[in-house]
Amino acid sequence: MFGWFFDLPWMLLATLMVGIFAVAGLGGLSFTRRFVIPRIPVTAHENEVVANFLHATLIIYGLSVALLAIAVWEKYNEVTKVVSAEAVAIGALYRNISGYPEPIRSRLRAEVRDYTGQVIHQAWPLQRRGKLPTVGVVHMDRLQGMLLPFEPTTEGLKALHRETLNAYDELIKARRLRLDFVNSGLPAPMWSVVLVGGAFALAPAFFFRLGSIRLHRLMIVLLSGIMGLLIFLIAFYDRPLGGKHAISPEAYELIYQQLMEH
Repeated sequence: MFGWFFDLPWMLLATLMVGIFAVAGLGGLSFTRRFVIPRIPVTAHENEVVANFLHATLIIYGLSVALLAIAVWEKYNEVTKVVSAEAVAIGALYRNISGYPEPIRSRLRAEVRDYTGQVIHQAWPLQRRGKLPTVGVVHMDRLQGMLLPFEPTTEGLKALHRETLNAYDELIKARRLRLDFVNSGLPAPMWSVVLVGGAFALAPAFFFRLGSIRLHRLMIVLLSGIMGLLIFLIAFYDRPLGGKHAISPEAYELIYQQLMEH
């Protein structure tokens, strides 16, 4: 529903999210001063209570969001490693196949080349739209159907065949892991905790009794802006393979250009 919003350039997206949270914070401050403070007057002494409560809520919320941001970033790095591992396995498989005799060599190389091309041009666009690509299964089945029945005739070819099968196994594992991350992301309940928790953490700042409304507004803008930046960071890295800012297929493109276009 909001895919178009998260596909905006990252600097514009960050600015908009900070702006949205700042406006929401100022709106909350205006509402509180107009409708709540007249019914619950805050004395100068009670400012200390408000400050302590705000400090406690910000620590709890800040730690929770920081841990969540670290977890999202670690997942993003893990997916990056999975993508690199699959590309490396493709490269190793293609090079090993080059030592096979004809005509199976040409058939195997063509199949690996076709698989790499479909990952770049078909699977990746589907992943970015949140759809699970399935065409790769056909290529994997064809490769398996050619590799398993092959009978090497020399000791050198037997060793090469073992390495080729190992590379094929690594490719299967990396591909499966990549597909598992296509629709990964924070569940809705966790997002509700992040957003609603942010509102609860910011709310005590509305009850300060300050002589300058401009200073009060500046404080709210700074606090809500920091929250907006943290939530932007989580949203930006939450889906490593989805959206415009997903991990690129550059690793596969390098393998394709360096090994398969010659």
